[in-house]
Amino acid sequence: MESTVTEAMAPCYFGDRSSSDTVVRLRTSDGRDDWLYCHSHILIEKSKYFADRLSEKWPTCQILDSRNCVEVYCQESEFDSHVNVLRLFYVKENSRDDIWHGVRNALGILHVAVELECPQIVTACVNYLEAVPWEETEEEEILKTIPGMGSQVLPILSRLEPVNPLAIMRIFRSAIQLATSSPPQDMNDLKTSAQEQLEYMLTEDDDEPLLKADDEIRSEVKQCMSRLFARFNSLLESLFCESSELASGALHILQFYLSDLSWACQILTKLEIMRDLVICWMDASDKVVKIVHPSNPEPNGETIKTTVKTVEVVAKVLESIAYGNVILPASKRLHAVKVWLPFVRVAKPAIDSATSSGDDALELKVDGELWQSLESTFVSLVLTLPSGDQAEILTEWLGNNYIRYPDLTEAFDVWCYRSKVAKRRLAILDGNYGGSSTP
Repeated sequence: MESTVTEAMAPCYFGDRSSSDTVVRLRTSDGRDDWLYCHSHILIEKSKYFADRLSEKWPTCQILDSRNCVEVYCQESEFDSHVNVLRLFYVKENSRDDIWHGVRNALGILHVAVELECPQIVTACVNYLEAVPWEETEEEEILKTIPGMGSQVLPILSRLEPVNPLAIMRIFRSAIQLATSSPPQDMNDLKTSAQEQLEYMLTEDDDEPLLKADDEIRSEVKQCMSRLFARFNSLLESLFCESSELASGALHILQFYLSDLSWACQILTKLEIMRDLVICWMDASDKVVKIVHPSNPEPNGETIKTTVKTVEVVAKVLESIAYGNVILPASKRLHAVKVWLPFVRVAKPAIDSATSSGDDALELKVDGELWQSLESTFVSLVLTLPSGDQAEILTEWLGNNYIRYPDLTEAFDVWCYRSKVAKRRLAILDGNYGGSSTP
């Protein structure tokens, strides 16, 4: 008895054949068969599986090389993980932090440790995987592996759990304030990131939006957008008062505001609260057109960049008006056409010319779909106007040097048809309402 206790207390090492009393025979279906020399008192202490296999409860106990033998079958892909678990039986608990060799290796060890019922190793694996960063592929593997291992490993998934709605609202509020602010230039990347994530939070794709567009969200966004447009108006006022050509620094600041407004259109459209921005933009349109000079005979790079960003905002604002998302009276719609049609017809050739050559060609390039969409928007917008206003716009278009873009041929066709059949249509209408025609 004393010799057995002494033997148990003596230092033991994994694979030490001279002191081993148990062989773990690790086998695979591919024919791999390795003998791993271990010690029964360590196996029994560290693993309930091995404690059962080496107990009197187990029906048969094989003897191999004068030692107890426990056969363990596993997949070839799990072989190394089984060996690693057996090695870990011999490592002190406070020395395990730096032996996992990455997330994938730790996942393999955890899977085996759960199967072999090794609570100490399971705990150590869970602590490691819960604390270290994961790559995207590792995260997907964790999601596939962990849920089937039981509640003991669920702490690993704590970073992936759904967040309390109040916490989501708090981070949304902070993000929208940053996204609509005017931070120092070295923080613009952070601001852009906030804008991108806010748009993602509100987008419905394979998953529901992270935030539902309720009154609280809309109110917060409206307040932030109101402050953004107030600063934009203040900038326009200061630039409008400058008699000379704008310096590149001033244009650069204007570009940032236009980028913010273009992004704001995306957010406000998702929340269905585009009206306030449309009205503010229309009120500022005359000043914007006078400040941004696409007709400048020799526009510089900054002027063209500003023109590009202006076109992007115009396209989104006019689209919301033309397709009835924001309802404006005919006088406002006519003003929109009279202000922005001349601007766009001059802006396009100026931008096209700048993108055909120069170092900034790619940066200045406007997506062809945007030009096509903007042209369709003008056609729809013109066709919503009273017929007399349509005639005025089409007359000017037919005699303009920039007749090719925007091409209002479709609007012209519809106007001709409507005008030709107008009397007949109205006569029918009068008859339906009991009106009498004058002989």
